[in-house]
Amino acid sequence: MTKYPLIDGHNDLALRLRMHHNNKLSTFNMHHNPRVATDISRLTAGHVGGQVFAAYVLCTAQDKDAVRLTLEQIDVIRRMCTENPEMELVTTAEGMRTSTKIACLISIEGGHSIDSSLAALRMFYQLGVRSMALTHNCNTPWAESSSSYYTYYQQKNNSLTDFGKAVVNEMNRLGMLVDLSHSSWETTRAVLKHSTVPVIFSHSSAYAICNNIRNVPDEQLLLLKENGGLIMVNFYSSFVACSNNANVSVVADHFDHLKQVIGAESIGIGADFDGAQGFPKGLEDVSKYPALIEELISRNWTEEELAGVLRLNFLRVFRKVEKVRKFILVSSSQFNEVS
Repeated sequence: MTKYPLIDGHNDLALRLRMHHNNKLSTFNMHHNPRVATDISRLTAGHVGGQVFAAYVLCTAQDKDAVRLTLEQIDVIRRMCTENPEMELVTTAEGMRTSTKIACLISIEGGHSIDSSLAALRMFYQLGVRSMALTHNCNTPWAESSSSYYTYYQQKNNSLTDFGKAVVNEMNRLGMLVDLSHSSWETTRAVLKHSTVPVIFSHSSAYAICNNIRNVPDEQLLLLKENGGLIMVNFYSSFVACSNNANVSVVADHFDHLKQVIGAESIGIGADFDGAQGFPKGLEDVSKYPALIEELISRNWTEEELAGVLRLNFLRVFRKVEKVRKFILVSSSQFNEVS
C-alpha cells in the first residue's frame, strides 16, 4: 500500500461536518477526531492516497433547496481539501495519480441535487465535481432509486426517461463519472446500455453474497464488465453481511466473488465511511484498510490484482471517461471549423 496508495470511491465526511458542525471547519479537528471515522491521521495510517468525498443532501430537499445545499457541501469539501496542507483538491486522473498528498475528488450523491437542470450539472462540473450518483434513496423525475423509502416520483416507466438519457449524455460529454450506486436495477440496466463510457458503482457490493437491494447481481456485473466499468466495494455491515455481524473475512468474500465473475480489473474500494453506522470488526475506520489487503493476500491475490483494486483500476476508468470528453471536444471543434 506504500507502493500503491488506496483511492477510495466514497466517503461521507462532509455529511458529518454539516450534521455536527454546521460546516464550520474551525470547530472541527481534521487531524484527530474520534467522533467520525475519517481524519487526516487515520487516512495516513490507512495508506489512503486519494479519496472521493461525497456532497450529499437529503432527499427531502428535492424540488426545494437541493441545489443551494449541494453548493454548500461542495464548498466545505473544497475548503477542507485546500486549507489542510496534507490534502490536495484534484479534478483529473493525472492529478490524482501524481499527487503526493491525500488527493481529494468531489462527487455528488444523488441526481436530485441538480434539480433536473443540465445547466446546474455543468456548473457543478466547473466547481470541480467529477462524479455523480444518478439517485440516492429517492427517485428523481428522470431516474429510479433502489429504495422505495420516499414517495417522490413513484410512477411507472421511470427507470431512465429521455431527460435521464440526456443527463447521462451530458455527463459523458463533460467527462464526469456516472455512478450507479443507489440506482434501481432497471435504471442500472438502462444506463449500462446507454452510456458511451465506463460507469462506476462507487460504493456497492455483491448481491450473491448479501441479497440487499443496494448490491449488484451477477447479471448486472456482467453488463458492467462489458461496459468496462468498476464496482467499488462498500464495507457497511448491512450490505456485506446482511446483518450487523460482519468481519474482514466477510468483506473479502465479496472481493473473491466479484473476481470470479468479472475479474480483479473491474474491482475497487468504496468503503462508505461516515455514510453509515455499523462497520465490520477490524474495518471500523479509514485506518483499517491494510487489514483487508492482508486478508486478500492470504487468499492468494497477486500484487498486480491488488494494485488494480487499490488505485490503478479507478485511474484507468477515470482516464477513459476523460478521453471521451477530449474526443468530443476535438470533434466539435473540427466540426465548427468546417461549418
